[in-house]
Amino acid sequence: MSTNIGNLIDRVYREYLEPMDDLTSYTVLNEGSELSASDTVITFNGDLLTQEEEDAMDAGTIIECETELMRCVSLDTVNNQVTVVRGVRGTTASTHADGSVVKISPPFPRKNVFDAVCDQIKNLYPTLFAVETKSITAKTGYIPLEGANDNYLIAPIKAISQYTDFSSGSDETGIVYTGVAVELVDLPNPFTYTDSDGVSQTITYSNNGPNKVNAVQVYNVNSGHTVFVTFKKKFIEPTAETDTLTTVGLENEYEPIIMAGVAAQLIAGRDIPTSTADYITDQLSVQSFPVDSATRIRNSLLAYQRALIQQARKDLRARYPEPVTINNLNYG
Repeated sequence: MSTNIGNLIDRVYREYLEPMDDLTSYTVLNEGSELSASDTVITFNGDLLTQEEEDAMDAGTIIECETELMRCVSLDTVNNQVTVVRGVRGTTASTHADGSVVKISPPFPRKNVFDAVCDQIKNLYPTLFAVETKSITAKTGYIPLEGANDNYLIAPIKAISQYTDFSSGSDETGIVYTGVAVELVDLPNPFTYTDSDGVSQTITYSNNGPNKVNAVQVYNVNSGHTVFVTFKKKFIEPTAETDTLTTVGLENEYEPIIMAGVAAQLIAGRDIPTSTADYITDQLSVQSFPVDSATRIRNSLLAYQRALIQQARKDLRARYPEPVTINNLNYG
């Protein structure tokens, strides 16, 4: 299983986009030191290329190093160097370590795969959703939520309050949890309020999430008691390959859903290499979703994704049943 978005992208390549017996032509940087973001002449290892592959890096060819795309301007086959325009097609020129892989005319650039992963994660909601439980200290009135991504919270699923039943004999043995009613309200972003010390505080969210500040109110719970509220939450859009699946809100079982959607999105409306089409067909057949023609690969991928989503939704609903809502209050 993947641990971050970069791992998930690698898995998409490994299981769908890059057959092991037909990899994209590649070489590696042979600079002797790192390639800076401003260098426009790249030295590569010519021993890894056939003459035909090396000649393919002539003017106009797109090459890729990590997530950066570059356009070749001229090729020097004597010195194994190519002059390039850095950071083309919406990518950013960046530093690359010596020995980094350089792909020649990649059919599925890594930046495209990253963007498709982001699209698929956003599209999971509202069919699927992330879940987060927060510990809140009850008090009179609304309690602003100030976590880094609390504006992604959508609705309470359940809430329990912790209190001590002194009739049971002692504080330690008398801890009891009971369900309570909670309400989540949307506040303007930014939101300014006065805290319990009389100090003015402002909450502002500038991320890609909903343009709001959330606050929660609990009912029939004495001030100072701890309330554990489980929220339904939108998935957080990744901003880097190092973002963990936990941070985004993805469970490990959602990985195949994302991967199938990414593959379908990237092959839509375009010709793909025969080897890639055969490879995806084989992968779908293993999952009992046979493809009877190459033109139906995308539809089969989407059908496979829908089946995975339906199962994940059933599992999610079994763990987190919809709360009863009365007068805008949620009763878990």
